[in-house]
Order: sequence, then C-alpha cells, then structure tokens
Amino acid sequence: DVGYSFNKSRSFEFSRAVGGTNTLIRSSRTDADDSFLFGAGAGYQINNYLRTDLTFDYMAKSNFRGSTFGSCGVAGSCVSTDLSSLRAYTLMANAYVDLATFGRFTPYVGAGIGGSYVKWANLRNTSCEVGDPSNCDPTFTHGGKGGWRFAYALMAGASIDVTCNLKADVGYRFRQIGKGDMFGYDSVGGGPGRDKGFYSHEVRLGGRYVFGGCDTA
Repeated sequence: DVGYSFNKSRSFEFSRAVGGTNTLIRSSRTDADDSFLFGAGAGYQINNYLRTDLTFDYMAKSNFRGSTFGSCGVAGSCVSTDLSSLRAYTLMANAYVDLATFGRFTPYVGAGIGGSYVKWANLRNTSCEVGDPSNCDPTFTHGGKGGWRFAYALMAGASIDVTCNLKADVGYRFRQIGKGDMFGYDSVGGGPGRDKGFYSHEVRLGGRYVFGGCDTA
C-alpha cells in the first residue's frame, strides 16, 4: 500500500515548577502536518466474503506545532511555541467483509486492532510575553520519547480485478493511536510530557496478489 494521511493531534501536558509549586501545564493548541504512508501485509481468504490479514505500515515524518499559556521566566502571562515532529510504525491484525462482487469490483468494510510505535523528535520550547512577543525565555530542548501504543482502525474501500490473481485496492482508513510519552525532563523547562494520542483519515492505494490460483468471474 501507499497512501496519504491527514493527521489530527490531541493535546499534550507536562509538569513545571511555577512559584515553587509543581504545576500541570496543558496545551492550548496542537497541529500535526499531513504525511505519506507505506505498508505491506499478508493474509488469508477464509471464504468468498471473509478475509483477514496482518499488516505493517510506516507513517513518514509529520511536523508538529503546539502552544501553551501561563507564566514564564520573563513575565506572568506568556504563550509558548513548541516544535517537534513524529513518525509512527503500526502493526495491525485486520478482518474484512467483502460485501458483493459487481463485475470486476468488490466493495468491502473492515476493522483492525494492534499497536503503533510512535517516535517523537526533540521538542524545542520557547515562551514569550503575550504583550511583547520579543521578550522571550531562552529556548529549551526536551529529548523526544518513543514507545508502543494501542491502535485501532476502521476501513472501507473496493478491490478491482486486474487479472485473475492480481487485484488493485482503493480504500479509506480511520486510525486512532492512543496516548503515550512525548518528551523528557528539562531542569528549567519542566517535563516530562505526555501526549493524548492522535488520529488520522487516510486515503490508500494498493495491490493484492492471490496465491494458489483463483476463480474466473
């Protein structure tokens, strides 16, 4: 498969010492760029209507931008700019129902469950005074974290018979990836941070080869 993922990130949070008290800071805005997908898998056709497969795919680099509000070193009211990027590797077990065959076209629906390894790059955090954006703290760098998370997906699409053994596959997938570690601790900037996960709407194009012969229409 190859595809394109329209990504939507959820909020993140981290702890920071404010006035001698450890305070939980939550993001006020998060944005993750869209990215490309590449995947492969192998499966088993159980009968004319039901099939399963195991897939692995890679979501290419998605740039991330977030912000928080609160006090900082230069003022009591500041807004931060938080820059990073992420990549994701997903292993998923899927099941599909082929609804009917119309000539060369077979529409289907499906669902999958598995895990995603999400790898964050270092996060750079800069906080500036709300009334004077030129009055800023130094930029702090937090080491990015990585780890496995729960993931699930819902799919719909259609396969197209190119030859008896080869099928083209055009589909849509909604994927939800759970929360996890995002960045590490900095003695001044605070941390560690955790994100609340993200989801994506994906458009995919693939090819599927049927081994062991096949029935003609």
